[in-house]
Amino acid sequence: MTGITGALILTLAAGAATGIGGALVLFKKKLSSNFLAGALGLSAGVMIFISLAELFPEAQAEIMATGSLRHGESFVLLAFFAGMGIITLIDFLIPDYENPHEASGLSLDAKTAAVGVLEQTGNEKALQRLGLMSALAIAIHNFPEGIATFIGALNDPQMGAGITFAIAIHNIPEGIAVAIPIYYATRSKGKALLYATISGLSEVIGALLCLAVTALFGVELTGVGPVFPLILAAVAGIMIYISLDELLPTAEKYGKHHIAIAGVVGGMAIMGVSLLIL
Repeated sequence: MTGITGALILTLAAGAATGIGGALVLFKKKLSSNFLAGALGLSAGVMIFISLAELFPEAQAEIMATGSLRHGESFVLLAFFAGMGIITLIDFLIPDYENPHEASGLSLDAKTAAVGVLEQTGNEKALQRLGLMSALAIAIHNFPEGIATFIGALNDPQMGAGITFAIAIHNIPEGIAVAIPIYYATRSKGKALLYATISGLSEVIGALLCLAVTALFGVELTGVGPVFPLILAAVAGIMIYISLDELLPTAEKYGKHHIAIAGVVGGMAIMGVSLLIL
């Protein structure tokens, strides 16, 4: 699965995982917290390993190979932290109770404090607003994730598959965060599942936006030049931040510490071995 079409398909698969989260919580009464903790840890391990062992070194190597930018390695480092800054800004602008990082519980009986308060008031419109705002917050949050998946897959399909897997796992709790308040406000599993799925599909919009901007300015996404290495470095920064700020804290909250860490180590080992044998 190569080229722009393949990269878009992988991005779509990653974003659609929010719908999986919504489906799991709506149609399966209880999810294993330890399983999800291990899966989130695995996702973090994959993303951290890819970022530090693949994306960032490749960005440094490519910027030096082009020779088109003085002090190119310094700009790559700046791009890396700029990627982190983008996600930090998005998190800062989203209220805590609507932040996708504040994922809901693992079943319809395990709701956030915000949902519980709204249920007690009987204000279904306010409860629905919470679900819609959660969906909007996640959609905004997923724009840079879509760019990360798309660029990673376009650069290396094998790497793109790893990023897709990691993003998909981490999108499951986000689907839960949208589905629960929408379900309690409307009592419709169909609507809850629909909004959960739509919130994740903004990743494809992020990928298309990236493609459109690069086409507008005549940038070859896989060609020689200083722009693509800088994008790779920014993507690495985005994924490191997601892992440290979202995946690991959520894994710790859902399950035991050592299960989460075992998932991280397992994710790194899987990606390391795959690079050796493929």
